Amino acid sequence: MKFLVSFLLVSSFALAEAPPKARVLILCTGNSARSQMSAGFLQSWDSRLAVFSAGTNPSPRVNPFAIQSMKEVGVDISSGYPKKVNQFTGQSFDFVITVCDDADKNCPNFTGKVGKRVHIGFPDPAKATGTDTEKLAVFRTVRDDIQKRFREYYETAIRKKL
Repeated sequence: MKFLVSFLLVSSFALAEAPPKARVLILCTGNSARSQMSAGFLQSWDSRLAVFSAGTNPSPRVNPFAIQSMKEVGVDISSGYPKKVNQFTGQSFDFVITVCDDADKNCPNFTGKVGKRVHIGFPDPAKATGTDTEKLAVFRTVRDDIQKRFREYYETAIRKKL
C-alpha cells in the first residue's frame, strides 16, 4: 500500500510538470487586441497549449476594450502585455498564426523551427471610432469572429497535434 501511495504521488507530480504538447505564437501589429484575444481563447480552451502573442510594432498596453470584451465571455486577458516578436524568433513553435495583414506581410524569419505558419485575418477593432459604447460593439464583433474562427482552427488543426 505504501508503494502505491508513493507511486501515485510521483506520477501526479510528473503529470503536473509535463511540458506543453504544442507551442503557439499569435502575431499582429500592436499586440494589443486581436492577438491578445486569440491567445486568451486558445489558452482557455486547452491547458496543454503554451500560447504566446507578440506584435511587429507593439503598443504600450493591451487595449482596455479588448480586456473588457473578453471578460464578458469569461476570459481574463488583463495580465497580458504587448511584446515584440523579435524576442520569439529564435524559439520553435508548432504553429505561428498571424491575425492581421500587416503582420502577415512583415512576419520575420524564425531561426527556431516552425511547424505550420497560418494567416487568420481580422479587422483591427482599435481603429473603431465613435462613443465608447460604439467602440466596444466593434470589439465584441471582432471577439466573436475570433472565437468562432479560432475554435474551428483549434478543432481541425491544433487539437490533432496534441
